[in-house]
Amino acid sequence: MIGAGRENAVQYDAIIVGGSFAGLSAALYLGRARRSVCVLDTRMPRNRFADASHGQFAQDGNDPQAMLATMRAQVAAYPTVHFVETQAVDAARDREAFAVALANSNVVRGTAILLAFGIIDILPDLPGLAERWGRSVIHCPYCHGYEFSDRRLGVLNLSPMSVHQAMLIPQWGPTTFFLNGGTIDPETTAQLERRGVAIEPALVRGLVGEGVHLSAIQLAGGREQPLDALYIGPPYRFSSDLAERLGCAIEDGMLGPTLTVDEMKATDIGGVYAAGDITRTGHTVSFACADGVMAALAIHRLLIFGAPT
Repeated sequence: MIGAGRENAVQYDAIIVGGSFAGLSAALYLGRARRSVCVLDTRMPRNRFADASHGQFAQDGNDPQAMLATMRAQVAAYPTVHFVETQAVDAARDREAFAVALANSNVVRGTAILLAFGIIDILPDLPGLAERWGRSVIHCPYCHGYEFSDRRLGVLNLSPMSVHQAMLIPQWGPTTFFLNGGTIDPETTAQLERRGVAIEPALVRGLVGEGVHLSAIQLAGGREQPLDALYIGPPYRFSSDLAERLGCAIEDGMLGPTLTVDEMKATDIGGVYAAGDITRTGHTVSFACADGVMAALAIHRLLIFGAPT
């Protein structure tokens, strides 16, 4: 049992594992409901590599780190919300509550847990790619595509989802689909050609450009093709194993796992809720914030009315 004999472990109404957009949105609503909340935050959000976030009203184009700093400050103004900057390393039900073990050797207890720890992208091992991730190597056209409108765009073939991405991107500019040594069937080739997508079959060797900017993609044989932005759909993994430790149901998706939740963001484990990127295949700040609000409402109702029968 976690924290056996630790009778001085702090007890909260809710423990939120993750202090990014989903977790902070939930903390805000629970704080306004005058509930005691512990937010465990490692300050390593998924979008920390991006200089700007788009698609959120009143925040369009703002630095996501500045957005989170403002959110933390506003949430911290509520006296029942407590922040702990450390990692949760284990969690289990402890009598009528949950115990969460922390990397600093402390234990916190809560009636409910919200998992909002996010995901980690697994980037392909290509020279020049990692340092441009979130700047000129991007994933979501709705988040970053407008800024590269009518520029030279590419899509890197990483998975079956890459074809869908290649079909989508021409909306923003002339697009090349880099097969990277892979193959596609004639029907798919025809569909891409109807969308005006050029197809490059050669292996990709790396990316070049000044600083975080992209100017060309290097191909096998020493060729370089001019390029301003490269879209990739990398696989991902959970940034924490707490869902597995708690026994929550997890589904395998095309790019990575998804934690199973109902419409109120409840997992199949009573008292455990989840929000944000770990619960969906569509990943945006707006979705994450909405998920956090829904989870907070569900947790507040649990605290008042108990578990539904």
